[in-house]
Amino acid sequence: MENAMGVLLLSHVGFSFMEDLVGAVAARGVKVYLLSSRPEPQHQETRSAVLAGLADDVRVTDGHVLTRRDVDDYLDHLEAVGASALCCLTVWEGYRHLMALANARLGAPDLDEKQVLGLRDKLALRNRLADAGLTRARAVPLTRETLAERHREGGRHFVKPVSGIASFGTFPLSPGTTWADVERIAAEARSDVVYASAFTLDAHPDDDLCVEFLVEDYVDGREFSFEVVVVDGTLNVVAVHEKCEVTETAGTVLENACVSPPTSLSRQETAEGLRWVATVFDTLGLRWGCFHVEARHAQSGWDLIEVNPRVGGSLISPSVAEQTGGPGMLDFWLDSLLTAHRPAGFLKAIKGMSYAEDGTAPGSTTTFFRVFFADPGTIRAVWVDEDLPLKPVLSHVLLTAGDVVETSSREVFLGQVLWRIDKEDRNVLLPELMPASERAIRIEYEVGNR
Repeated sequence: MENAMGVLLLSHVGFSFMEDLVGAVAARGVKVYLLSSRPEPQHQETRSAVLAGLADDVRVTDGHVLTRRDVDDYLDHLEAVGASALCCLTVWEGYRHLMALANARLGAPDLDEKQVLGLRDKLALRNRLADAGLTRARAVPLTRETLAERHREGGRHFVKPVSGIASFGTFPLSPGTTWADVERIAAEARSDVVYASAFTLDAHPDDDLCVEFLVEDYVDGREFSFEVVVVDGTLNVVAVHEKCEVTETAGTVLENACVSPPTSLSRQETAEGLRWVATVFDTLGLRWGCFHVEARHAQSGWDLIEVNPRVGGSLISPSVAEQTGGPGMLDFWLDSLLTAHRPAGFLKAIKGMSYAEDGTAPGSTTTFFRVFFADPGTIRAVWVDEDLPLKPVLSHVLLTAGDVVETSSREVFLGQVLWRIDKEDRNVLLPELMPASERAIRIEYEVGNR
């Protein structure tokens, strides 16, 4: 195969930002090799056809979940036809350990499988960082007994899957939370075709899926995320997003809106956050990769929510692209992999687009984005409102008229909208835009179906 150097992309049920990733790979003049698990029944024919037109070589497996064997078999196939995969990339967290295994085989520097699974084990990670003095919260497995103990103790606690995704089954513990509630959420997770495999650290589609939960001390403060790229131990924080609206419900946590750079942090507080993140990474020995670190800040300082070994979801990557005037987080991650053996040029470029040690944000642009979630019911109409104080630079509507939204313990995305604001105009435009943006995506439900 002539000029056969390329990048292996892993797709979950045919999606996982494939169009964005394919575009980024193709823009770098290398081929796209795409391995996907089988799409859901309603997308089977259409999505498989789309995938076939996206890449230079495509394989769709028979199962809804990719396995080690699938990845090894596809790499064997590529070698047999003379294709050369330079590295592997996926944004689906449930496949992050498969990406690590593939990169180890390909000789591309990355986290190893054990590190990935260690980060995805939120119970072990929380207590490991607590032992190191980097979080004030501790966690225990959630059982009937520990649930009863927390009810007797009182205080504030939080429940989440030991390994999970998309805020599915994450919620603050309340006096009314029962073991039956936990069992119901676990049953939903096991039956969810798209998300089920993400609730175990090493799922095999033929295994009985066991969904385990933890209960941890509640972490106070305003919530932020650090968008991090690490190359051979050199850590770069490309952006910090402030989650300016977070809604905690009985079954999940909805992250409604983000602004970057943050509006409520001083430069000194930001610098303290950068040092805290660096210490977390040193403690965990994280020398390679792209990370979405969720944290909270209070008067007592910085504390951990999660360390996700992947790019942030929703509009995090486009938000970063608007702030840099070019590359987003997907671009940074891809370039870090492609230049890992000779990283000097990449590190010089990314340093100029990252936070300074003193907490100074890069660039001259502020971004604000809002994510919209659907309620249970049948959608009659959905559209983007044109009457807004500032025109968005990007809008995605993910559901259409006729779609039926079921009751679930995970967020159901309706759409998302992104705005760009010059920093010098932020204090004037943002206070007006934030409330107005709540109507950016309009939705109507069928009468009697909501």
